[in-house]
Amino acid sequence: MKAEDVRVCVVRIEGTNCEDEMYQAFKMVGASPELVHLKQLAGKAPDHAKRSLEDYDVLAFPGGFSAGDYIRAGAIFAARIKSDIGSELRRFVESEKPVLGVCNGFQILVELGLLPAFEGVMSETPTAALSTNDSGRFECRPTYLRNDNRGKCIFTSEMKKGQIVMLPLAHAEGKLLSEDPRFIERLEENDQVAFRYVGPGGVKATYPWNPNGSPSDIAGICNPAGNVLGMMPHPERVLTRYTHQDWTRNGQPEEGDGMVVFRSVMKKLTK
Repeated sequence: MKAEDVRVCVVRIEGTNCEDEMYQAFKMVGASPELVHLKQLAGKAPDHAKRSLEDYDVLAFPGGFSAGDYIRAGAIFAARIKSDIGSELRRFVESEKPVLGVCNGFQILVELGLLPAFEGVMSETPTAALSTNDSGRFECRPTYLRNDNRGKCIFTSEMKKGQIVMLPLAHAEGKLLSEDPRFIERLEENDQVAFRYVGPGGVKATYPWNPNGSPSDIAGICNPAGNVLGMMPHPERVLTRYTHQDWTRNGQPEEGDGMVVFRSVMKKLTK
């Protein structure tokens, strides 16, 4: 498959606000992204605007505050997806097509049961949650992430094991929790940990470098098949060095740290 033949569905509803950056990220790696409202996928649109999920190669859930994050962050968007296109989404994931959720998108994937998905493709009810940050406040800051995946996650396939990148984050609910007492162990055993927060130079993260108190410093996880990734920091916000916080000191206009996530999935799809 050629890069320009890779069709990306960036799905949105009222309240999403990072869809343009997500669109631009896939555009910059040569794909053909499209901004698609959920109603278009659900058939609740004029005929010329209707879209089918099966026509896309990648599905991306951007950040924001979908439906105002009422009830829980991402809960209403997830409920509408299950109601409108739940079976289509399950088939999409079963076919091992890539799915990316960033920030609110990660929260949506957890609410959908697509992550951590220990017992199958898509659990009926959520088995984890992105809870309120330990600080009790909205955190907006740069973070250092280390790639701790051993090779399963397609979104980190172009990263070296242990590679550290700087990605910004902005969220109030990012603490990954589960009632499963072996939650972290199971993630490790299945090679589902994609990213961990670290401090400068790769040292153990303490606040503010782990900005939400997520156990084991987890910042992003994939499903057991490796084709679904959810992460709290925003790779789509650092596509060039100009949006890194230190660009005036190290401001050569080379590629930003977030591009490797999008290059990784494109490399897999265009082999």
